[in-house]
Amino acid sequence: MFPFDLPTDTIQTVTTPIPADNKNQAFGYTNALLDLVVDLQEPILHFWTMQPTVIMGLKDKRLPDLTAAVSAVQAHDYDYVLRNSGGLAVVSDAGVLNVSLFAPLTTPPISVEAAYAQMTTLVDAAWPELTLKHYEITRSYCPGDYDLSVDGHKIAGIAQRRSPHALVTMLYLGVNGDQPARGQLIRDFYQAGLGDAENKWGFPDVDPEVMTTTSALLHQDLTVADAEQRFITAAESAGLHVGREKLATLMATPKFTTALDHATAQMARRQPRLTSN
Repeated sequence: MFPFDLPTDTIQTVTTPIPADNKNQAFGYTNALLDLVVDLQEPILHFWTMQPTVIMGLKDKRLPDLTAAVSAVQAHDYDYVLRNSGGLAVVSDAGVLNVSLFAPLTTPPISVEAAYAQMTTLVDAAWPELTLKHYEITRSYCPGDYDLSVDGHKIAGIAQRRSPHALVTMLYLGVNGDQPARGQLIRDFYQAGLGDAENKWGFPDVDPEVMTTTSALLHQDLTVADAEQRFITAAESAGLHVGREKLATLMATPKFTTALDHATAQMARRQPRLTSN
């Protein structure tokens, strides 16, 4: 039986490395593709990576000293960007694959729980060697009910956004690299941002050892490209017809490039104005 609750048996894919000098484009793509998928009327798998960057959630703006938090990030030689959704900070770098699954909403629309389960099914299919569980890993960074873990060690987190006519389910997956160092980075971020203030906002007390990568679990030198291919193979094995050309053609049109530029500029305007020390 077809395992994904998608409106068609075809899916388009695109890969976009986000340049260091245009970090706001990461979520510019999210907004622009959320609109484009309505015209396309086919699901989209968007794979993207960033240069070393801490992606903050809207909740992180409540840190008592956001300037100190960002300085702690920069001390690790990472950049920072604020996304336009809730949640908490995550790390993106050359060893982290971001996967966004876009789909036009059906009538009745897919439930929030079913959309999360759909992405979990895709990850399960892409990584059949791993026995994945979903529950909150409380001392991970950006903990949530749909943390994906193996033996209590988180490898991925899932978030979701909706427009009136479309849905995107977003996954970040630790593929390779020094995951404890990523955890320490976010631990330093929150400790600096909180200072001596009481943690009344529920920011996580990150333990760098509760997260890992697929490479570490499988004892293989997996690349992000390997991980991307696993997702594509999983989609094909499930009976989806995977293509690129139809989406590539639409993304090359002036309508889309204008929408992407506009969405990216909006993200840039939403970035926090930090006070000087």
